[in-house]
Amino acid sequence: FQGVFNITGQPSVSLPLFQASDGLPIGIQIVARFGDEATLVRVARDLEQALPWSTRRPPVFAGR
Repeated sequence: FQGVFNITGQPSVSLPLFQASDGLPIGIQIVARFGDEATLVRVARDLEQALPWSTRRPPVFAGR
């Protein structure tokens, strides 16, 4: 649903923070006030540091 916020000029980000039992990522979407990208980036950074997705992500096997 980030397109709606792009139209209104509100910065938004979607972060994969959790993983379901079947391996699919569960994400959250964060939206900031108009023109407040700095706060949005700081919150996204803090969440990524607290719950790093890269260390919990399952391996990806593409092709054989």
